[in-house]
Amino acid sequence: MESSSPAYGYDVATLQSLMELRGSEAVKRIENDFGGIERIGRSLRTDLERGLASDDEADIQERRNVFGWNIIPTKKPKTFLQLAWEALHDVTLIILVGASIISLGIGIGFEENKQTAWIDGFAIMVAVVIVVIVAAANDYSKEKQFQALQKQIKQDHNFNVIRGGNVFSVNVTEVVVGDVISFKYGDALPADGILIEGNDIRVDESSMTGENDHVKKRPGRDIVLLSSTQVMEGSGKMLVCAVGVNSQSGVIFTLMNRDKGKKKKEEKEERPSQSDEEEDMVSSEKSVLQRKLTKLAIQIGYFGLTAAILSAVVLILRYCIETYVVNGEDFETKDLNDILHGFIIGVTVLVVALPEGLPLAVTISLAYSVKKMMRDHNLVRHLYACETMGNATAICSDKTGTLTTNRMTVVRSYVGRKAYGPKVGRGDMNDDVMRILCDGIAINSGYSSCILAPEREGELPRQAGNKTECALLQFCDLLGESYKGIRDRHPERSFTKVFTFNSIRKSMTTVIPLGDGKYRVFTKGASEILINKCSYIVGSDAELHPLSRVDRKNLIRNTVETMAEQGLRTLTLAYKDVVEEEIPQGSGEEGETGWDDESFVTNDLVCVAVVGIEDPVRDEVPASIDKVQMAGVTVRMVTGDNEKTATAIASKCGILPPGSNFLVMTGREFNRRIRDENGNVKQELVDVIWPRLRVLARSSPEDKHLLVKGIMQSKLTKHQEVVAVTGDGTNDGPALSSADVGFAMGIAGTDVAKSASDIVLTDDNFASIVKAVMWGRNVYDSISKFVQFQLTVNVVAVILTFISSCVINDSPLTALQMLWVNLLMDSMASLALATEPPTDELLQRKPYGRTKPLISRTMFRNIVMHSLFQLAVVFTLVFAGAQLFDIDSAVGQTKREPTQHFTIVFNAFVMMQIFNEINARKCHGERNVFKGITSNPIFIVIVVGTLAVQILIVEYCGLVFHTVPLTADQWLWCVFLGVAELLWGQVVTTIPKNPMPSLVKDKVSPADEVDTEERNPRILWMRGLWRLQAQIRVVNAFRASVETQPTPQTGSRKSTNAANSPLYPSKLFRSLSQPTEDAAGNAETIM
Repeated sequence: MESSSPAYGYDVATLQSLMELRGSEAVKRIENDFGGIERIGRSLRTDLERGLASDDEADIQERRNVFGWNIIPTKKPKTFLQLAWEALHDVTLIILVGASIISLGIGIGFEENKQTAWIDGFAIMVAVVIVVIVAAANDYSKEKQFQALQKQIKQDHNFNVIRGGNVFSVNVTEVVVGDVISFKYGDALPADGILIEGNDIRVDESSMTGENDHVKKRPGRDIVLLSSTQVMEGSGKMLVCAVGVNSQSGVIFTLMNRDKGKKKKEEKEERPSQSDEEEDMVSSEKSVLQRKLTKLAIQIGYFGLTAAILSAVVLILRYCIETYVVNGEDFETKDLNDILHGFIIGVTVLVVALPEGLPLAVTISLAYSVKKMMRDHNLVRHLYACETMGNATAICSDKTGTLTTNRMTVVRSYVGRKAYGPKVGRGDMNDDVMRILCDGIAINSGYSSCILAPEREGELPRQAGNKTECALLQFCDLLGESYKGIRDRHPERSFTKVFTFNSIRKSMTTVIPLGDGKYRVFTKGASEILINKCSYIVGSDAELHPLSRVDRKNLIRNTVETMAEQGLRTLTLAYKDVVEEEIPQGSGEEGETGWDDESFVTNDLVCVAVVGIEDPVRDEVPASIDKVQMAGVTVRMVTGDNEKTATAIASKCGILPPGSNFLVMTGREFNRRIRDENGNVKQELVDVIWPRLRVLARSSPEDKHLLVKGIMQSKLTKHQEVVAVTGDGTNDGPALSSADVGFAMGIAGTDVAKSASDIVLTDDNFASIVKAVMWGRNVYDSISKFVQFQLTVNVVAVILTFISSCVINDSPLTALQMLWVNLLMDSMASLALATEPPTDELLQRKPYGRTKPLISRTMFRNIVMHSLFQLAVVFTLVFAGAQLFDIDSAVGQTKREPTQHFTIVFNAFVMMQIFNEINARKCHGERNVFKGITSNPIFIVIVVGTLAVQILIVEYCGLVFHTVPLTADQWLWCVFLGVAELLWGQVVTTIPKNPMPSLVKDKVSPADEVDTEERNPRILWMRGLWRLQAQIRVVNAFRASVETQPTPQTGSRKSTNAANSPLYPSKLFRSLSQPTEDAAGNAETIM
């Protein structure tokens, strides 16, 4: 054995080398070289049962000093100077710097008036520096936002450790070597360690080994567990042996970071402002808004580049022709400055035209929204999900915890063939029956589930762990039995076999030894499944009574369905005793025993009880669902509960309104109906079901994934659906990752679900999803407002410069003035318009959908009409302004000296942009552009600040910006022209948007989509088919009443299968099997 630490028996290198071993090799090494896991525990001064001492903080700190913290350091963020240097790599800025240097050199070396000749070049240089500083400051702020978000995500990752015999939930960074941690399915392991004990454990090690097959872990065969791997099944305890950079994942990250700097530098040359944290936050696949913005930016770029080249060429050619051809002058070195002036104007037009403000606006809006969404219990993991949620047309939501409070209580029970209400006590049932019931509850549940004392006096006890199991444990206490005492008599290490709950088996089973070759099996799970596996039922006198097929049907109909119709979640608890001779022989492969035969273990059971567990609907959920439905978003419930319970809860929530004809369907029936005779999923069969489907009950994660995928891929609606889905379980990963937006539960969700999600709901509340919809739409609107404003300025500035260059051989706006306009238009406007807070009005319109272009008809109308107004004003001022204001004209002057004429043009142009920025606050045709302006102080500060800076530029910075002070009358006229923009905005609002070019197609709302589908001839034909099938079903029902009923398989009530009837005409009818609406028009249940 290698060197050791005096304090803890082993040093870091020894434990690290042990964690590099796998399978039987690791088991042999631990037994032969380390003396077994018990000796390792003693050397690390750890009690494998009770863990570390909970009150010995000095020991925990010493372990951190010796073995390190459980933290993998991230790459240091870039400094402000680094970001400024990267911003300076922009091609257009480099060209401007070069041009300013040349201008500076020519001005100082060859111009006659050397005292002022340097100002133009120097001023452009200063303007570039300002642009670089603003860009670097925004990038720096953005990186800070990402770092804070990453830190928040890491802080929210807690894990259960056993210290002093009690279970504590601590942050993963506080886990130390020697800790005993308790894990269950869905957890992402926080450190490397050795398995102490476990049941039915399968681990996904693909993140470490690349192997996709789940690895089975069991004591004596494969006991090394690695950090960052995910527990897909089972539960157990682990002794932590390596943390942080010393864990296997830490070693890999350290090696990666050594070479990452060089590679990152090469990869980021074309995108210098994107940080490592941002890369983790941004999905490789572009979101709906990103795709639209990319297309728009390319189109604007082409337009700007063309205008820039033409402007520069026209100015230079015209100067050369007039100077050297018409006037016959000889070339002089100082002429280069005039030629360079035309070149600078062209480059400046390109700077103004290029939409570099778009990504800045997106970043500011997303960063602002993400920060605010944290307060609304939305932890955004992927930024694109924020704005994508605003386009959502469908939400597939879980029931438990999301729509309900997740505060479970047993309110109905059927024990010993007697029904009990919520006030059942110890003396109400036979002691033997109560004992077997409480033993099954306490033993056959995760030992991490427990009832804790209330935090404050008068509050309810706290439920820790699985809430369903906590409800059963409280029921056990209500009956006067201590579940803790039962667990003390039966510790987990004494279990013979455990089949943990998963979405496929929908049950949990634990086998314990009784001695003398006898064993007892405890099982709990879905009622209609377990009852059909029971051969006996316990009577009130603890005697066993046979349970026939008819008895099972009656028990399900009279007890289970009655509870379910009251909105209660039902569970059946059963047991059986097994003697050793009855245990079948195992296969011997991978240590398989007879107890691994689940069909043997969970058959011929004895039914002990059926319990009805109440999980009340959250008070705010019905109003929240009503809000999103009004907003054009369809809500579907996808739950593992039976259809009766799901229907009752959906009706309370408002998902199934009274009198609606929507569908309630089980996962099994859904799966059957969407597949053809070869078992392949067909999109056309999914399209028959999903428009009317509102509740999918008894569904598996695969059913949820198929539903989400089917809705997203459907071409049935005019605009492709955008789907959000919620999930909390490990197997919800595929649905969460494949949906447009995946919501994981922050409280009840597993680590696997959280890692697959885009947004984590920190309160597990559906009302928080409504907030996400609102913020997503607000992001989309903020970008739309900025685009509307920027395109107006782009069009006016570019056309003004180009036409002026052609007509008067000069631009009324100098390069520095246009750079100021660019700063105003990009940085300031993006900050002002991207920080508008959301309002409830956002939920009073339909979602845009996936295919609707970013520029709507209303926006197109606003851009065109405001551009025409501004062009009319500035051209009037350019060509007639001198006469109107009785001043000298600047048109045709040979020297580029500051003039009142062009100062008025510049000032009026900026004033119109300032007031048009107020118009841009509304992009849906609203008249009151001032509504809600006081709720955005940033907007007010920027508008007032811009106005103040403009006054300073005109009145006091004339030497730099080529302006001269204006009179009071001239200022009033410039302000009046700006205010006229607001008045013109009211005129524009009255212009119908329909005559606008069909650049954008209006969206059909999701509420009308079903009607559109129902008018489809194919759907009408299918409806006729359904009516024919209804008639066939009636005939079959009469036939079935006189025939022997088939043996029930699941306990759920099934429709007669018309496919077996001779009246059923073809396989095509079988594939299109569909229920009809009942006469009352109520939601139809398909089982």
